[in-house]
Amino acid sequence: MQRPSRQSEHPFLSYVRAEADRLRTNDRPAESVDEWKQQRTTLRQNLIDAWGGFPNQKCPLDPVIHGTMHQDGYRVERLTLQTMPGIRMTANAYVPDKPGKLPAVLCVHGHWRLAKSEPVVQARCIGLAKLGFFVLMVDAFGAGERGLGKALGEYHGEMAGATLLPVGKPLSGIQVYENMRAADYLQSRPEVDPDRLGITGCSGGGNQTMYAGAFEERFKCVVPVCSVGTYRAYLGAACCMCEVVPGAIKFTEEWGILSLVAPRGLMVINATKDAFQFSIGEARKSIAKARAVFELYSQQQNITHATFDWKHDYHQPMREAMYGWMTLHLKGKGDGSPIPEPEIKTEPAEVLRCFPGESRPDEFMTLPEFAAAKGKHTLSSLDAPDHRNQWMAERQLILDGLRKALNQDARTKAGSVEWNGDDFTCNPTNRIPLNARADESGSKGVCVVLDIDAGVKASTGRTTARLRKEGWRIVTLDLTATAGNAVNPDSIGRAPDHNSAEWSFWIGRPLAGMWMNDISFALDAVLKKHPADRVAVIGSGAAAIPALLAAITDSRITDTILVNGLTSFVSDKPFEKQRLGTIIPHILPLAGDIPQLASLIAPRRLTIAGGRTGAGDTLDLEKLESAYEFTHSVYRLLSKSTQLKTTDAESWKL
Repeated sequence: MQRPSRQSEHPFLSYVRAEADRLRTNDRPAESVDEWKQQRTTLRQNLIDAWGGFPNQKCPLDPVIHGTMHQDGYRVERLTLQTMPGIRMTANAYVPDKPGKLPAVLCVHGHWRLAKSEPVVQARCIGLAKLGFFVLMVDAFGAGERGLGKALGEYHGEMAGATLLPVGKPLSGIQVYENMRAADYLQSRPEVDPDRLGITGCSGGGNQTMYAGAFEERFKCVVPVCSVGTYRAYLGAACCMCEVVPGAIKFTEEWGILSLVAPRGLMVINATKDAFQFSIGEARKSIAKARAVFELYSQQQNITHATFDWKHDYHQPMREAMYGWMTLHLKGKGDGSPIPEPEIKTEPAEVLRCFPGESRPDEFMTLPEFAAAKGKHTLSSLDAPDHRNQWMAERQLILDGLRKALNQDARTKAGSVEWNGDDFTCNPTNRIPLNARADESGSKGVCVVLDIDAGVKASTGRTTARLRKEGWRIVTLDLTATAGNAVNPDSIGRAPDHNSAEWSFWIGRPLAGMWMNDISFALDAVLKKHPADRVAVIGSGAAAIPALLAAITDSRITDTILVNGLTSFVSDKPFEKQRLGTIIPHILPLAGDIPQLASLIAPRRLTIAGGRTGAGDTLDLEKLESAYEFTHSVYRLLSKSTQLKTTDAESWKL
């Protein structure tokens, strides 16, 4: 998995780290079991909220065995389970040739290309099976046999995993729930002792292990590998979408998650040559506070930290440490010391597949398709209002939901402003400086032109040249962590702002909200120096979202033009030609989709000039009109239909 070097001096990184420190400065372990139980209840509820909740009812598992392969001392079953209605998890069960009820271990893979079939992943399954454990190895949603296509090797992060964020079902929570369903399946097997379950995984699988092991108390032994550190250490690194819990730093640090395992068995494994966020030193910080919770239960012997002079991996000595810990806590044998690994012989990935080659059913639901189905279900209850009083009530609910999603309790003031000719710098309170430019002349009004990639340099573009001729005073700016203030490196896959956007998710301050405030900061400065009755904002491409948000929350904006912007947060394909920073976690259940948000601008002037789907496809005018029907209905209701226009991207006018 790609990871950038630490960037301790970048202003945006300094800001998010300072915000993390502010949020967690008063952290301390509980001083009694009763106090911890209260903290524990609150922490579990915060996690459920961050993950968007779990289904109230479990669907039938409907297990199907697709084939069996017999090996020396065990057999391997290729099987699928239904974790949610219509969602099937591919898995391999390693079943020892032993009588009686066996302890069982759920193995979860990390970011290895072949997922459950990767040789290093197979190795721990075979080792455990030969030592008398029933093992279930599962493919995470979007990985292995559960990718967009039928071939192995897909990555389920960046803009594929991002499709889950707007619907309020982040991938980290989906994985926890699916691993809970895997525990249901293990308990259903006649070979398994239902009271002796464990879980282990490495890298992203280590994160799955930490969260599922913390939340699901049926796992009596929890062994995360090369994954534990601190949340703060994620700020400055790249992590997978499956590792992100939106807003987690607002309510806990990793030590709190580890503490949820207490008093069950917990072994944390780290390596000397790993990335900083998974380093031994960072892990020790979390383990020290978690150990204090184990001590409240007088079970400090149930938490241990094993370190190895090795790289980011789950190599044989690590596996042997895990075997010993599982044997102690699931079999009640030994003292937890490493147990030598039996002879291992892995298999070609193809023979472990439930659906070899191209045989996976065409109706197999992918991760973005699941996200889209959830999103459409959420939006199905949002009907256009019938009368003004109804709309005013709905409008307030949408606005309150938007503020909650953006964590905008009160807008930070612009603070001091320094002018240098046309250029100026805003210094917001507790934020990084904002660089901007404003023309000295223009009698028609002030027009903010937003281009996320060009930033301030958009002042020399074709659009700004035309608007100047029409008499507009042009304002351009570098939005937070973009253009002249961009983080480097920041891009992963389809997401050009992957790392900076994820850091903002961790602290519960989505970049979209920061960009919205940036626009108002700039207007504070410009309108103080150059008062104007007419204020326009134009956002092109990915910049359409911050333009929309600014217009919603800043009543000084009289005209809004969205050019080729995203028309819906619901997408059954990975987001293309967008930025991760425009994606707002939980926005659909809290406030609705882009057309609902656009309705908040009414009755002011709004122009929708072209539009794109989440997959990056351009909508024709008929489909564009249809996409914004909710918005049109609100303008009609207010007798302001002429204030809303939909047109193609080349024909808009101010």
